[in-house]
Amino acid sequence: MSEKNREGKRTARERLAEERAKQKTADKRRRVLIVGASVVCVLGLAAVIGVIAANSGKDKASGPVVAPSGANGQDSLAVPVGQEGAKSTLVVWEDFRCPACKAFEAAYRPTIHELTGSGKLKVEYHLATIIDGNMGGTGSRNAANAAACAQDAGKFPAYHDVLYENQPEETSDDYAENGKLLELAKKVDGLDTPAFRTCVEKGTHNTWVDKSAAAFRNGGFSGTPTVLLDGKNIYQDRTMTPAKLKQQVEAAAKG
Repeated sequence: MSEKNREGKRTARERLAEERAKQKTADKRRRVLIVGASVVCVLGLAAVIGVIAANSGKDKASGPVVAPSGANGQDSLAVPVGQEGAKSTLVVWEDFRCPACKAFEAAYRPTIHELTGSGKLKVEYHLATIIDGNMGGTGSRNAANAAACAQDAGKFPAYHDVLYENQPEETSDDYAENGKLLELAKKVDGLDTPAFRTCVEKGTHNTWVDKSAAAFRNGGFSGTPTVLLDGKNIYQDRTMTPAKLKQQVEAAAKG
């Protein structure tokens, strides 16, 4: 083999070794960056958790628990809709900032209205504030207080529907603003009254909402909405539809 060829092969080997060394360095740098990014994400999450924890005691209501008019059930935490004598009971845990709750309402609202209107179904609404805890803010609680104020005025079902129809983005805390809640009240005939405004602005039912939220946290529920038909969780039933709900309720009504 000529000296020239040997030199060429040696040069090629050196180049290959050099490329391998560069690749190892690049791989090492990439691993460091990945680990670093992961640490940043974890620290960022920890920071968010820390902020939520630090603020968890803030903006909490104080004073006596004032249940809205007609509330019933354990600790008067349920807002009833429908006739007391209905043979089927639908228990609904909801959060007015919860997108999944809005989706449930959009799909099932006409059927629920039909069944409550015909006296075949009674609904017990329980109000949670899970999004306030997850995203921060007070929109869930303030909207729930306003809904309780609407219950005092005998306008809960209509205002409940308006809140879901106008629900802001999950990350937006628009419902923390009483002005927004009062503005939406104008969409419900007869609700925008001095008594309702005072109730909303003073947070009359805030402590009641906090108690309801605590009951949700302690209830072992996986999230909102939680929907129970005569004790059975139908929201977790992938085969459930508004038509199937109607069929089951009507069958129970016939005995």
